[in-house]
Amino acid sequence: MQIIVVGLSHKTAPVEQREKAVLSERESRNLLRAITQTTIVTEAVAVSTCNRTEIYLVTGDPTAAEQLAMDTLVAHSRIAPADLQCASYTYREERAAAQLFRVSSSLDSMVIGESEIQAQVRGAWQQASEEKAVGPVLNQLFRNALEVGKRVRSQTRIGHGPASIPAVAVNLVQQHIPNLYTSRVVVVGAGDMAESVLVSLVSAGVGELVIVNRTVSTARELADKYGGRGVGFDALEDELIGADIVIASTDAPHAILDRAQVESARRRSTRAQMVIIDIAVPRDVDPLIAGLPNVVLHDIDDLERVVEMNLNGRRQEAVVGEEIVADAVVGFAEWRSGLAAAPAIRDLRDRAEEIRLTELARSDHAWESLSDADRARLDALTKAIVNKLLHEPTVRARAAVQHAEGVRHIESLRHLFALDDAAGNEVPDASVVESPSPRDPSRLA
Repeated sequence: MQIIVVGLSHKTAPVEQREKAVLSERESRNLLRAITQTTIVTEAVAVSTCNRTEIYLVTGDPTAAEQLAMDTLVAHSRIAPADLQCASYTYREERAAAQLFRVSSSLDSMVIGESEIQAQVRGAWQQASEEKAVGPVLNQLFRNALEVGKRVRSQTRIGHGPASIPAVAVNLVQQHIPNLYTSRVVVVGAGDMAESVLVSLVSAGVGELVIVNRTVSTARELADKYGGRGVGFDALEDELIGADIVIASTDAPHAILDRAQVESARRRSTRAQMVIIDIAVPRDVDPLIAGLPNVVLHDIDDLERVVEMNLNGRRQEAVVGEEIVADAVVGFAEWRSGLAAAPAIRDLRDRAEEIRLTELARSDHAWESLSDADRARLDALTKAIVNKLLHEPTVRARAAVQHAEGVRHIESLRHLFALDDAAGNEVPDASVVESPSPRDPSRLA
């Protein structure tokens, strides 16, 4: 079985394509069900954020699994097959593990060092677990990924300074409006990302806060928490009239701010300019708004301009982070090797036990004079003989898989003892596979 990842990210696709590939929770669950109902894939996890959509798979047929992932993503999102074909990438085995480790460590993020990604990776894993789409391989991979993410953040200064998309968004606003103390900010949306924006705004000393949300009670609850005012969507256009800054962060599937709304608000406004930051994917703001006089519009891709201001030191720290990732990939590969040996050893012992019991049963009629105690002694004797015979092959099989040719030795073992004829090659349960102790990270600190 092989691990593969199929996906697209901010490195391969503009926001116009990424927003079409974003999976809602319902779409993600449906995608996992569709993929794992086939015979091609045994395990699957879908990681979908504003900057990437990636599908991690365990499969015996990587080529067929890649096509299945592409077709299923097209079927459960809004991206066109041609766009996905141009923007997608596929990694296998250690490269796939390295990709997830880099994602979880925020080394592959648009903002290196941002803190939201770990929770997103954990959430994707939890969702797949609830759908019974994961098994021992991806469970171990995602468990390791979260551990690697923690190590990178604790052993480097990659998280130093503004790291999240909301914090960078506020920094971008300050490039246009340095003095936030007299500014009026309208935040559209009341989700986790919107709240993160509010934390950054309050920290920057913003003057007046208005939270606009479809559910008024939610907007008011969040506004009370941060000293602002909460209103419903029906008041949005009126609130735009007095806004210096608008930050949009909803999960709406379509634009909620169109050119006519903003143009109307600007005609009645006395504010010198309006800065709009759209950090939603799909986008909340009609891109045509950028053409209005005295209106500045930035979408999530534009945040890279501010990111560059914060990356100089982080790039140096990222080098150490990449070493931690590389070390973890080796450790995971060693665990995979142990996983490859486990089913062969189990099948070998099962086959030997089957032969032992069959031969005892076949000759049982010849031992009519044996007492129950004698039969127990005979059973123990034959068990001891089998265990002694299999001890050395078992030890050597476990040792062999630690080397490059190890898998071939395991395949030879299966062939010589006809194990594939006696038992299937299913992936063993994670509980019966001993994971090696973590590799010593002290040299990387």
